Amino acid sequence: MLGDKEIIAFVGVSDADKARAFYRDTLGLTMMFEDSSSLTFIVGGTILRATLVHSVQPQPYPVLGWQVEDATSAVRALANVERNSHVEQDGDGIWTAPGGLRIARFKDPDGNILSVAQL
Repeated sequence: MLGDKEIIAFVGVSDADKARAFYRDTLGLTMMFEDSSSLTFIVGGTILRATLVHSVQPQPYPVLGWQVEDATSAVRALANVERNSHVEQDGDGIWTAPGGLRIARFKDPDGNILSVAQL
């Protein structure tokens, strides 16, 4: 039923100014519009709604992720990579999975965990 439909991604944020600065200015996402309930971005053809909520309850896993060509360059541009004591990471905070996937995690201003992955 929905297998051929475009997906819309959502992330909860508590402060429009901080979310705008992070998602638009730091990550370079294109803002489509903003209203009293959300900031809406376009990301590689997918809509991302940063929904304004009173309180964000960050999850212990990534809620959004991006496939990148060069994880090292992406991580160095972000400069706030999350260290994870459960896996071995290189000096840039990148974990190489057994299949060769290179993954790094970082947080938005509300503590939501985001990731980049190099296939």
